Amino acid sequence: MQLEGKRALITGAGSGIGRALAIEASHRGVAVALTGRRREALEATRSQLARSAARSTNCLILPADITDGAARRSLKALVAAEWGGLDILINNAGIVLAGPLATLADAELERMMATNLIAPLALTREFLPLLSAGTGSGQKGRVVNVGSVFGDIAFPLFAAYSASKFGLRGFSTALRRELADLGVGVTYAAPRGTRTEATPAMERFVEPLAMKLDDPETVAIQIWDAVLRDADSVYPRGPERLFVLIERLFPRIVGSALAKQLKQGGLGRLAAESISDVSIPDVSR
Repeated sequence: MQLEGKRALITGAGSGIGRALAIEASHRGVAVALTGRRREALEATRSQLARSAARSTNCLILPADITDGAARRSLKALVAAEWGGLDILINNAGIVLAGPLATLADAELERMMATNLIAPLALTREFLPLLSAGTGSGQKGRVVNVGSVFGDIAFPLFAAYSASKFGLRGFSTALRRELADLGVGVTYAAPRGTRTEATPAMERFVEPLAMKLDDPETVAIQIWDAVLRDADSVYPRGPERLFVLIERLFPRIVGSALAKQLKQGGLGRLAAESISDVSIPDVSR
């Protein structure tokens, strides 16, 4: 897909990868609609577009909570009214919850699944008519789902997060096959750990699990390069690509390596201790 003159909606655009995606888009001549819950954060992203772009970037600020159905429908109406169509939908917004499953409350699980999985599904459904309408050149649109390497390699102490990203990867594959005859492409991006506002939530596990963290700018360049070449997926450069392949072919090897890292990092007993702290209600009466 040629990017010059295209229109992209980016969720979670107020920080991290979303902000970096918007800034990189401005370098490539892409008009951007920025959405997220905090208007001030979106305005801060827009101010960086103006400084980084060689030319003025067409930018819409659309504050919204994408986990709300009415907000999603409003986003679609606003984009349709302002632009009359959409070329690229980037489902980037996400939440990271790390730690033993026994420590996660229902509300936390529901919030993460609503943001990481249900919102991309529903938002894509809303925008499909705009994406499939095509551009002046006849080229159809593209959905970009920002997942994680954790959507391929199921990390201990990230069970819920991995579940949400495995789901997003499955959605991406199924949707790509579903939309093939319509000409709408789907790119699944699987960055490794990235230095964002979410980093503190997993900071204590970075060293014990030997996690390498990338800068958001590096991830954004890789994702836009993938869109440019109409790639089905994009993974980080480095050993993670090999680990993903090993996980698919020989999962026990990866499981044994992760178990060893947990033990060496002093995290091996964390899950068991957390489970022992969970009270079981007496329902015998």
